[in-house]
Formats: sequence, structure tokens, C-alpha cells
Amino acid sequence: MEDNRNDLDNLYDDDDYGQPAAAPEKSIRGYRIVIVILSVILVALSALYYGLHRQQMLDNELLQADRDSIQNDLGRLMVDFDNLQITNDTLSTHLGVERNRADSLMARLKKERSWNLAKIKQYEKEVGTLRSLMKGYIRQIDSLNTLNKQLIDENVSYRKEISSARLRADMAEEKAAELTNKVQVGSVLKARDIRLTALNARSKPVSRIRNAERLLVEFTLAANELAEPGNRAIYVRIISPDGYPLTTEAMPTFEYEGERMSYSAMREVDYQNQDLAVGIYYNSSGLTAGVYRVELYSGGRHIGQAQVAMR
Repeated sequence: MEDNRNDLDNLYDDDDYGQPAAAPEKSIRGYRIVIVILSVILVALSALYYGLHRQQMLDNELLQADRDSIQNDLGRLMVDFDNLQITNDTLSTHLGVERNRADSLMARLKKERSWNLAKIKQYEKEVGTLRSLMKGYIRQIDSLNTLNKQLIDENVSYRKEISSARLRADMAEEKAAELTNKVQVGSVLKARDIRLTALNARSKPVSRIRNAERLLVEFTLAANELAEPGNRAIYVRIISPDGYPLTTEAMPTFEYEGERMSYSAMREVDYQNQDLAVGIYYNSSGLTAGVYRVELYSGGRHIGQAQVAMR
């Protein structure tokens, strides 16, 4: 009996009192381990979140900087487009098209809300394309300006040459005209030694003009190598003391400086560039004493005159 009781006591000692004492200590240790693991995981997650958040902020800042840089580049490019001075119509049309592309791109940039690296690259490429086109236009404009300057310089040179040639031509023409005028003036016949004599019916000189039946005008056509030789018509106008030209009933006329003038008598002579004595008669009577003026004309030119006092 005692042996059985001892066995029972030992049984209770092992099952009822030994095991319950060890269980709480193990549970606490397990909780601590779990808490530590969770804390480590939380710390790791916090660090990871902070890192991702920081990286995202950095990425957003870089994207914003890239966006601002693209907008600034595009803005400067648009100003360059506006500052281009061009007169070529075709090139100006193309330039206007590219300027509209730049306006459209700027509008898209300002409206863009979802930015990423791919879009940044796309916008950078489009701005780069516009800038390359701008450089091409600048080269073409510089080339056109250089060519235009060369043409202007050549035009100025040609104008100077033309002006110089025209001046020489004008001077030559003026000299030719002057020479022609001198030749024409020099070729005009000149009458000298003009005399007026009163004659009777028998062509004898009389001392009193009231006794005259005719008048004789005598003169010498001077030698002139420049004058054209050949037959010449010589017209005589005898102006009476009262200022009227003496003429016949037929009142013949000749042309002088665009006007018709009456004359007293006319004679044709053969002039051969040497001194030629000429006498021309005018038949009239009833003349009065006084100062008479004798005028001679030939070839539409006035070739001489003289005043003679008649008694």
C-alpha cells in the first residue's frame, strides 16, 4: 500500500507540479522573439518606405528640373525664331511653320501633368529637333545675307561703272554737241564790207537818194573752209528810216527762226569757200533821206548787217 501511495505521489509531482512551472517562461521568451522580429521587420519596412519616398522626391525634383530646363530651352528657341530677320518668302514660310510647332510644343509642356523619364526624353528630342532646324535656318539666312551683300556690292559697283560710263557718255555727247555747234556756227557764212548805193535809171550813182531809181547792196561773203560749198540764196532786207522794210508788190518772204519775214531782194550765188563779192539790186523810187539798215540772211541764218546814212 505504501508503495502504491508513493508511486501516486511521484506521479502527481511529475505531472501536476513540474510542467506548469516551466510553460510560462517559454511563452514569454517566444513573445519576446516575435516582438523583436516584428520590430526588425517594422524598422526595415520604415527604412524601405523612407528610402522609396526620398527617392521618389528626388525623382520628382529631377523631373521638375528637367521640365523647367526643357521649357526654358524652348522659350529661348522661340525668341530666336522671332528674332530671325528674313526676306526670302519660301524660307519665311518654312520658318513660320516651325514657329507654330514650337508654340504647340510649349502648350503641350504647360498642360502635361504626368511626367516620367520617357516623356522627358521625348520632349528633349522634339526641342533638339527644333534647335537643329533653327541652326539650319541660321546657316541658310547667313548664306543668303552673304550672297545678298555680294549682290549689293556688285550692284553698287555696276551702278558706279554705269554712272561713270554715263557721265563719260554725257560729257562726250556734250563735247560732240559743242563741237557740232561750233562747226555749225563756224560754217555760217559771214558778210563783210556791206555798202548801200543809190543809182539812177542808167545804174549810175547819184548823190541824192530822192533821185534814185534803184538801190545797190554790195558786200563780200568771207572765205570759210567749214562752210558747205555750192549754191546759196542770199536775202536782203533794206529797212527804211521810218523802220519799215522795203519790198515789192508781191511781198516775197523767207523763213527765219520759225517765222516768215519779208525781204527786199534775193540772189543765188555759187560759193566755193573763198571770198566772193556780191551785188544785189533793189528797184524802187520815191525814197527819202535818212539812215537805212541793211540786213543779210542765208540758210536761215543772219549773216551780216550795216547802217548807212543816205542824203
